[in-house]
Amino acid sequence: MNPVEQVNILIVDDEPRNLAVLESILDHPGYRLVRATTGDDALLALMADEFALLVLDVQMPGMSGFELAKMIKDRRKTARIPIIFLTAFYHEDQQVLEAYGSGAVDFLHKPVNPPVLKSKVAVFAELHRKERELERANRRLLELNASLDRRVEERTAELQASEARLREADRRKDEFLATLAHELRNPLAPVRNAIHFLKLRGPGTNDVQWASDIIERQVSLMSRLIDELMDVSRISQGRIELRRERALLDDVLADAVETMQPQIDGAGHKLSVLHPPGKLAVDADRARLAQVFMNILSNAAKYTDPGGQIEVRVVRDGAQAVVSFRDNGIGIAPHRLESVFDMFSQEEPALTRSRGGLGIGLSLTRKLVELHGGTVTAASEGAGKGSVFTVRLPLAEASSEPEPEAPQAEPGVPAGTLRILVADDNTDAAETLAILLESLGHSVRQVHDGEAAVQAAGEFDAELVLLDIGMPRVNGYDACRRIREQPGGAGRTVVAVTGWGQPQDLERSRAAGFDEHVVKPIDIDRLLQLIASRLEGSASDRP
Repeated sequence: MNPVEQVNILIVDDEPRNLAVLESILDHPGYRLVRATTGDDALLALMADEFALLVLDVQMPGMSGFELAKMIKDRRKTARIPIIFLTAFYHEDQQVLEAYGSGAVDFLHKPVNPPVLKSKVAVFAELHRKERELERANRRLLELNASLDRRVEERTAELQASEARLREADRRKDEFLATLAHELRNPLAPVRNAIHFLKLRGPGTNDVQWASDIIERQVSLMSRLIDELMDVSRISQGRIELRRERALLDDVLADAVETMQPQIDGAGHKLSVLHPPGKLAVDADRARLAQVFMNILSNAAKYTDPGGQIEVRVVRDGAQAVVSFRDNGIGIAPHRLESVFDMFSQEEPALTRSRGGLGIGLSLTRKLVELHGGTVTAASEGAGKGSVFTVRLPLAEASSEPEPEAPQAEPGVPAGTLRILVADDNTDAAETLAILLESLGHSVRQVHDGEAAVQAAGEFDAELVLLDIGMPRVNGYDACRRIREQPGGAGRTVVAVTGWGQPQDLERSRAAGFDEHVVKPIDIDRLLQLIASRLEGSASDRP
């Protein structure tokens, strides 16, 4: 049994015998009795301790009980202490009124009835205990609230710091990917330039042609991997915008198959494409949707042993087009069917992996399909039993069929010559591009820093300037601005040829005055388009 909490009770009487009687009546382990024989002693006791109750004699020399009670009630600290008056006189009406007027809660006559006094004291003692408990509970509640507030503030600060760290890590990741893409694209540029040069020189031996084709395919593969890295970064930041148009699904698939056919043929696979009787149209970004199909085809070719079978089937299911890609490759374990779409997911362990890839193609595929309002799923009966990837896309609303695009003629070498300035601090990239342009009949000058590019543009009177961005002495942006400020600079065609390809890089190029922004390694068709566009512009300027 828990002991009763002890409370203080002040008993005041000028007669020691009366105090002794009160002490005997109120003897209880739950009470601590403090005696006082004068009003001054009572005030000193009240200043030193906290009391649950004051039992006060009315008639005392020097300071009456009523006067003491009034002083007690006037003090803020003691104003709420209940007072029980004791008196031996029987002028009831006058004394009772005066007692209650001075703040008494009760008025008893001497000799005191012990049970009555005990009962009244017990009530006020218990009330005091409850008040104490309530105060302690309130203090504890305040402490808990303050602690909770501190914890909330600390947790909020931790979350804000964590969010800031995540934002900083994300920013660093994006910077790293952009820098990685730039550094990887730079060495690819001279390789592709050299391949273009060999092809322009005309057919060589079978060995040279074989080697050239291999190098070109690998450069294209590297370029696509780099683009995928950057696409993942852009999608995660919500910076990819689809250029939607009404497109025939057959045409989009044809784009993907044409690109992936060399990889499929190289692995000795047999590819079959089954179309529905009617043409299915989708509202899509044709290039991005073709990228989706290319990624799935590449995955099928990669994870199917040489001489495998790949089947693409297109069907209509209500308001949706369903494109399934089936292979008889290594298959997917049941627990991996969903995680294959996770970033950097690989079906083979890193130490035994022989099929290459960064593990981002399918993750990018799912994001692009979802941007088109569709879904992509994977299915497999298990390891060694092949896999099926199914893309479901909403069909375009019924309307007239899109007119077939006129077949694009292969770009030929434009007639005419230009004075072309090539500026790149990568010597191999500058030299191979210059040699390629010279083989096309153009007059070319090459430099390797921004300051030299500004000077050469004026001295050489360059009509077309192919300018790298990251160069020593003066960067490409500032070099472009200074070229524009030269006499005749506004009439030059200035193209950024760079490994930097983020949206902010394109925006900076436009702000600096570039006419075009081309990401390395530059494709021969794109180069020929730039030259043709400049030649047409030069012709239109002639009288």
